[in-house]
Amino acid sequence: MTTIRHYRGLDISLLVYPHRATQTGFGRNYEEGFDASIRISEPGSGIDEPRSRLFRVPGKRPFVNTGDARRASLAYAEMLIDGDGSDRTIWSPA
Repeated sequence: MTTIRHYRGLDISLLVYPHRATQTGFGRNYEEGFDASIRISEPGSGIDEPRSRLFRVPGKRPFVNTGDARRASLAYAEMLIDGDGSDRTIWSPA
């Protein structure tokens, strides 16, 4: 499930997916919760590929539902974009 948001001139894709992959022949596996990642990218310029980076949303255990995962993803993306007070940016290597 992907949701795109816009924040401070950047596009944020919220990626929420089941914690455990569904096994062949079985229904969806939502009982074990959800994990989340975010993709932060510059809006497309039409000429070049926009710059983007993918970040996994940290957590000690899976999110209980997709709403919690989306809210945590958006908050994490905003924190990364706003910075932590250092000179590092989201485009700096890890």
